[in-house]
Amino acid sequence: MIFAAIDIGSNAVRLLFSHVYESKGTVFFEKEELIRMPVRLGEDVFLRGEISPEKSNKLLAAMKGFKELMKVFDIVAYKAFATSAMRDAKNGTQIIHRIKEEAGIHIDIIDGKTEAATIFSNHAEDFLDPLKSYLYIDVGGGSVELTLISERKIIEQKSFNVGTLRMLFGKIEKEEWEHYKQWIKKHTQGIKPLQAIGSGGNINKLFKMGGKKETKHLSYEKLKAMHDMLNAYSYEERITVLGLKPDRADVIIPAAKIILTAMKHADIERIYVPQIGLSDGIIHLLYEEYKNKKTS
Repeated sequence: MIFAAIDIGSNAVRLLFSHVYESKGTVFFEKEELIRMPVRLGEDVFLRGEISPEKSNKLLAAMKGFKELMKVFDIVAYKAFATSAMRDAKNGTQIIHRIKEEAGIHIDIIDGKTEAATIFSNHAEDFLDPLKSYLYIDVGGGSVELTLISERKIIEQKSFNVGTLRMLFGKIEKEEWEHYKQWIKKHTQGIKPLQAIGSGGNINKLFKMGGKKETKHLSYEKLKAMHDMLNAYSYEERITVLGLKPDRADVIIPAAKIILTAMKHADIERIYVPQIGLSDGIIHLLYEEYKNKKTS
């Protein structure tokens, strides 16, 4: 069975096709194809409050293309979720109505709590030590979702308007940044041992650049060294010398800062990077719905 997930983020729009199958009582999720389009809705929203006609048309064109690809892959079902930029856009609802009419794709604008819960549905913590506690950090262009996990159960969950594009454009409110740090301090105080799980395109890229694949984690010191190294290069050098994509080269530094801040205030020494994100969580939700329908 193939399911499709559409993640309309503040920095990029993604379409994930995932093959899901059961064998001897175990469910396997295998990525078939991932398509990423750097539409950057947040560039409009965080600076002007709404999505421009140009980006709206680009998004519509992407959705029309996604619709045709889903036909080719003969999917069982799909879901499309829009996050921070679309939540904040004055014309967000108007745009998703237009996409529904012209591309035939239904999009749900989800709140931060739903976003965090969807990301958590990947259950990355199942592969880690159940006796330890984890702070799940998902960094996007418009927001960061935090989930505190202990004994594989959610203890606390919070979404903050602390995203990479917001930071890049100087649009993070001082009060929100302070709230982010204090929330982490308050809710992780006394929880030991505590480690982090990171998701999102930037931490995945940072891991590929500096991680040891067999360990699946980055230490705080390693991540800090990478942040400082990236900061020493100009934007152009990050593209030409380090080989980063233009839409990654500017936001990767804010992403590292957001993660390092969380790790510092939670006194976390290492972050695991299972290389999953919102679109993977959507696939898990689709499979659960399929399974429930089948058994009902």
